[in-house]
Amino acid sequence: MRRSRLVVFVSSVLLAAGAALTGAIPAQASQLAAGGGYVALGDSYSSGVGAGSYISSSGNCKRSTKAYPYLWNAAHAPSSFTFAACSGARTGDVLADQLGGLNASTALVTVTIGGNDAGFADVMTTCVTSSDSTCLSRIDTARAYVDSTLPGKLDTVYSSIRDKAPNARVVVIGYPRFYRLGTVCLGLSEAKRSAINGAADYLDAATARRAAAHGFVFGDVRGSFGGHEICSGSSWLHSLNLLNIGESYHPTASGQSGGYLPVLNSAA
Repeated sequence: MRRSRLVVFVSSVLLAAGAALTGAIPAQASQLAAGGGYVALGDSYSSGVGAGSYISSSGNCKRSTKAYPYLWNAAHAPSSFTFAACSGARTGDVLADQLGGLNASTALVTVTIGGNDAGFADVMTTCVTSSDSTCLSRIDTARAYVDSTLPGKLDTVYSSIRDKAPNARVVVIGYPRFYRLGTVCLGLSEAKRSAINGAADYLDAATARRAAAHGFVFGDVRGSFGGHEICSGSSWLHSLNLLNIGESYHPTASGQSGGYLPVLNSAA
């Protein structure tokens, strides 16, 4: 998510940040691609932070050729492709910087957004460096934000997308659970891991409600990441990476192709 906040954390406290459905592609997806363009919006989970193979021209946005939007574009060849997702993006950044590619001929829009608004990086920093009780208290603060403030911000983004792309199918894609529970795993306690997973569920549920209110499709990736969480032994998510802190807690290339892409294939 927001790389700059994670880098600050590196200098202060020891650096810690925070399906198999690859079969047939739905016919509707091909029809969407043939009929118009595809615009990919959102934060680092859409830009592909953690997947490597970053497009040099994307700079700090870290757009990857292994991110699910790039993979979907390569497989379907829509009439146009605008890859606007950017690492660290919040709802305000989508509104200010990412909507320029939308128009009446846009057939498909994808977006992941809200995690940075809700304070993901600070939650992970707090949970890695503090006690169970402090971690859970920080998560409670994030959940309160998701209740009180995030819905209005999501509504503004979703309304703007619909205004600028009135004919598009819009797929709002969520976030995975981060940890496999009930396993022996170095690092965070079971209580912290459970609470972080619960926070991801809470954010996904709130996002899904707002997406439905706008007539959008919600792409739930929690099922496709099942069995591939951190501590699973076959993780599609980076754990704390001291050598590249910005990739911590982001999907790997396998997470993009095996976790996110199949959900988009089904939803598009």
